[in-house]
Amino acid sequence: MSLNAPAPDLPPLREIIQRFDLGARKALGQNFLLDLNLTRRIAREAAPLEDTNVIEIGPGPGGLTRALLLEGAHHVTAIERDTRCLAALAELAQAFPGRLTLVEGDALEIDPASLVPGPRKIIANLPYNVATPLLLKWLGKIADYESLTLMFQKEVAQRLAAKPRDSAYGRLSIIAQWLCEVKMAFDIPPQAFVPAPKVISTVVRFTPRTAPIAPCRQEDLERTTAAAFGQRRKMLRQSLKSLGGDTAALIAEAGVDPTARAEELSIEQFCALARLIPHSA
Repeated sequence: MSLNAPAPDLPPLREIIQRFDLGARKALGQNFLLDLNLTRRIAREAAPLEDTNVIEIGPGPGGLTRALLLEGAHHVTAIERDTRCLAALAELAQAFPGRLTLVEGDALEIDPASLVPGPRKIIANLPYNVATPLLLKWLGKIADYESLTLMFQKEVAQRLAAKPRDSAYGRLSIIAQWLCEVKMAFDIPPQAFVPAPKVISTVVRFTPRTAPIAPCRQEDLERTTAAAFGQRRKMLRQSLKSLGGDTAALIAEAGVDPTARAEELSIEQFCALARLIPHSA
């Protein structure tokens, strides 16, 4: 099917859910987004899609999948662990010949970049219960992707985009922003989902930086932020003692105020500390 061909006549998503008995399962963190205006807005946030291999995680009955295809995605590879959804998605693949590939499996155990050649984008309405582990996994290989456009609980999205001195600023803010430009795009209300969650959702776009915001090893930055935010109410001269070595000398060499608390430091300052922390033999 050509990208310029007329859109196929697709049945309503609620009919698909009923016909294939796709009631959302709490154990899988499923909340289906059925409003095509919203799913197409997510797809447009990730644009351009025409020359990109799109990877979708947890398509469920295919609401976002439809939107990606209708908005011109060159090809979509959808990873779904719920076998109930595969037959419904197979119908969608038939409606868009050659543009949708289904992969049965758990996204936590799959390297998405191994499935398709670049350029690649991940676009997904992530299950809340695995959203953060999946993001951290992909950030570890962020150079494999042109962008990530993902949906989170609003509270998590605020943590991802938080700046120093914000109450939400923490380890997740630093790792994400060290590697990517992080943009909170728009909110989606609970009533847009079936079933409705108890929280507002937010779409976030991650655009990889050409190089991290400051040089350091990721494992050292993770150790440093874990120590600092593990005791976030304490001054750095106390909270960084768990890193070992001469804490006062470390802080002085990094040019950081020893009486500051973790939430006051910039990403660059955390990187300066991370470059200097002692390593075990």
